[in-house]
Amino acid sequence: MFSVEIIQEADAHMLNNEVERALEVIEKAFLKANTEEQVMIGQWYKEWGFLEESNEIFEQLIEQFPDEIELQSLLVDNYIELGKDDSALNILDEHTNIAPTDPNYLEVVLQQADLYQAQGLFEVSEQKLLEAKTHFPNEEVLDFALGELLFSIGKYQGAIGYYEKLHEQYNEFANVSLVSRLAESYAALGEYEQSLEFYQNEEYDNEDDLFKYGFTAFQSGHNEKAIQAWKKLIEIAPDYHTVYTLLAEAYEQEKLLAEAYDIAIKGLKLDEFNKELYLQSAHLAQKLNHSKEAEEYVREAIVLDPDYQEAVLFLVSLLKDQERPEDIVDVLESIQEAGAADALYDWELARAYEQIESFKDALKHYNQAYNSLKEDSEFLKEYGFYLVEEGHIKNAIQILKRYLVLEPSDDETEAYVSRLSADSY
Repeated sequence: MFSVEIIQEADAHMLNNEVERALEVIEKAFLKANTEEQVMIGQWYKEWGFLEESNEIFEQLIEQFPDEIELQSLLVDNYIELGKDDSALNILDEHTNIAPTDPNYLEVVLQQADLYQAQGLFEVSEQKLLEAKTHFPNEEVLDFALGELLFSIGKYQGAIGYYEKLHEQYNEFANVSLVSRLAESYAALGEYEQSLEFYQNEEYDNEDDLFKYGFTAFQSGHNEKAIQAWKKLIEIAPDYHTVYTLLAEAYEQEKLLAEAYDIAIKGLKLDEFNKELYLQSAHLAQKLNHSKEAEEYVREAIVLDPDYQEAVLFLVSLLKDQERPEDIVDVLESIQEAGAADALYDWELARAYEQIESFKDALKHYNQAYNSLKEDSEFLKEYGFYLVEEGHIKNAIQILKRYLVLEPSDDETEAYVSRLSADSY
């Protein structure tokens, strides 16, 4: 005869790693079990991870009792664990006709909402929860479910309303920190000061929470708090790559350039393929008058990405300051040979060639840059005057007239163009 002792005996065998004996006990008991006992055996299979065997029992029972909500819920849970969301939805949609007065109503609605959300049917999920709220307007679990749904799909303003309501009584609900959820929601909306108020009410040891807290403080201009949070983060998780760039930036904003440089270099040791961090290190090295290191770091960034425009132009600027036009030509020509194309590169090549008195090459690159920079007044003026120097007066007049359309208040250049025009006739 079936009894609780049989379940206990099977559990004991499982705990002793005697799986086959446990299954023999359960299978033998199932032959004599009534409906209620079969449910217990189905639950036993479920608890020990035999989901297919559990499913087989619950599916058979649902055929006999299609309106039994508890069976439907058990089977739905199994399908969800097996990743069979469509089957779970079919059970809920086809078999569940549950009234709000049923004690299982909320459980079923929450299952439906979770499944619709997993299927990407967010509006349907929200409708299910809102419908339930019309019957249970003060049910906290529905407020939490709605908050979580809206938070997950980026509707932060709506999520805040539900979280705030719960936060009047709780700091945590269903093992989720409402304080963190509110802080993240406000941060996502760009309301960093409001977000920071919530973050400051928590003590953080989790690396992701420390990162978010620091980021919120940084965005709201509280660099000291950001630095404290991120220093603690690096202590507990030194390989948290993302933080190094931001921490260096926070130090830099506080005029702590040596500290910023030190953090950036530490970050590079952990993340040697981070082109942005190489460029940041180069900028900081330059500010600290470490010209050699600045060049080394920016060249590393360009090796990682030959078409990294910001790095390329920074290197060009460094070489200009050191009056090395030949090196500028070498850098930019090699980058273009690698397939990088940018009008600004042509402009800088034109300038560099002009400096080394390779005027034919300079003109070639000015001409190439023109197609993309014909609305750039600074370029047009420089190009126009270069054409004058090279004796291309008619072209120069056209370019400078185009410049004056963009800069009509430049009286000096207008007078110069007038003289050129008069002399050319």
